Amino acid sequence: MGIDLKDEEALQRMREAGRIVAEVLALMEERIRPGITTAELDAIAEAWIRRRGAKPSFLGYPPGSPRPFPATICASVNEELVHGIPGPRRLEEGDIITVDVGAFYRGYHGDAARTFPVGQVSEEALRLMEVTRGALEAGIGQAVVGHRVGAISHAIQRYVESRGYFVTRQYTGHGIGRHLHEEPQVLNFGPPYRGPRLRRGMTLCIEPMVLIGTERTRVLRDGWTVVSANGKLTAHFEDAIAITDGEPEILTRL
Repeated sequence: MGIDLKDEEALQRMREAGRIVAEVLALMEERIRPGITTAELDAIAEAWIRRRGAKPSFLGYPPGSPRPFPATICASVNEELVHGIPGPRRLEEGDIITVDVGAFYRGYHGDAARTFPVGQVSEEALRLMEVTRGALEAGIGQAVVGHRVGAISHAIQRYVESRGYFVTRQYTGHGIGRHLHEEPQVLNFGPPYRGPRLRRGMTLCIEPMVLIGTERTRVLRDGWTVVSANGKLTAHFEDAIAITDGEPEILTRL
């Protein structure tokens, strides 16, 4: 649900967890190119997280599950919206790939996602990524003391739908801190008056997930990978933030 911003040690640990995540995403942007496999990207991410003295948040998540997530990153390509499992798939010119990554550092989690182009991509793909990134900024802009969580959700939905796209109804942002997923849920749609009021010290992951032509999704037989129901491109941007007395502090950017 959050941290005490007066607790400098806790805040610094969350900042460091977020920085490690941001470093991984910067590394992914450097390494993503036609021909690399998603498994190779996963290995690069895991090596960096462990080198920085952290642990991958997603690997083996959730604990005790009959089918825990088997990798460090979620690698979701093209129509795959979230939770894609890395493997032997080689990226091709024109693909887009979302990398979602978490790091657990000294008792606290960081979590963020970006959608990247693979080489030269279509105008459709570029616009989809631009709109999803813009929706994230719109949501973050509402993350101020006194607003309800629904203000974030409403801003994301309004931004995305005004540009002719759709937000997922099934998958949400969340609180983050000592646990990867905490209350409250941060939906990508809904009225601005819904949910708890934001207060100083709350730490949240805001993550618009945007689709073309439909809000509907389905889960593949691996039990994890979520794809658009119509097979069209998807995008996903996410940052972890801390609510302050002023503008939110973004924890997962360099």
